[in-house]
Amino acid sequence: MTSLFHVSSAANRGSILAHGLDWTRMGAAPGIAGSRAPEADGIFLCADEFEAAMFVQMNNTGGPVDLWAVVGIDEGQLIETGSGFSYYPVPIAPAQVTLVERPREDATPGPRGARVKKKRRKKTPRSRR
Repeated sequence: MTSLFHVSSAANRGSILAHGLDWTRMGAAPGIAGSRAPEADGIFLCADEFEAAMFVQMNNTGGPVDLWAVVGIDEGQLIETGSGFSYYPVPIAPAQVTLVERPREDATPGPRGARVKKKRRKKTPRSRR
């Protein structure tokens, strides 16, 4: 069975595990593009992990994201948005989704593009003998 993929804020993980993918439940975090409301009446799905990686990089949710595999979708029901992306116009049951990739527990999100400065140790003079 072919898997499609969905990228969502890690803040939505509990809801997705309990209710599946349902755009009417959107609210715990903004969408990947940063929108506060659904951009379509459906669930955006990616054809492969390469396409999903683009959405991971686009991440405007303000935090880490999860990658979900989705099975049991009739690809003939996918609707193209005109921008090359597709969505499924029906909620997707929890049994059809599997968490594929989640952020490392030690990953701390910062502002997009921000660089983390490493602390420098102060040099102490060596004692002479």
